[in-house]
Amino acid sequence: MYYTIFDTWLCEIILAGSEEGLHHLHLNTGEGTGRLVIEDDWVCSEAFFTNTIEQVNEYFAGTRREFDIKIAPVGTAFQRRVWMTLCSIPFGKTASYRDVAHALGNPGAARAVGSANGKNPLPLIIPCHRVIAANGGLAGFASGLRVKEALSRPCADEPASGTQPFSVSRP
Repeated sequence: MYYTIFDTWLCEIILAGSEEGLHHLHLNTGEGTGRLVIEDDWVCSEAFFTNTIEQVNEYFAGTRREFDIKIAPVGTAFQRRVWMTLCSIPFGKTASYRDVAHALGNPGAARAVGSANGKNPLPLIIPCHRVIAANGGLAGFASGLRVKEALSRPCADEPASGTQPFSVSRP
């Protein structure tokens, strides 16, 4: 596994991945519940992540809305379905946990969607920050609500979830 650490205007970011793809993008804010431990056998290599760093910086500069990065998130089958559904939420739009559960064909799974959302190993790339509470509030975020609020600003001019739900094909 390779890793690198770089700074952005928002926070320090830790990337970890292999030839299979990017496994982790950790927003190292010191807030929230998210943590990433760099293992002793991981190899530090900024060069391995040049394309990913470039795309993240473009996203933060406002010149990129989607990522073209090979990803390899590790999770349960349900978590991976949730994460792929999150990728269907367009830039500038939001969806509630309930909206995502409906898109998965399991309307009663809003809490399970929230749990999977909180375990997303690739925030930004898998846009879990676009998922909000049914009442339009921010709800939780593993990197802290301050960061979720900052990431949600491009979405602020859009209607709250439920008024214009996103459309998604089931994974």
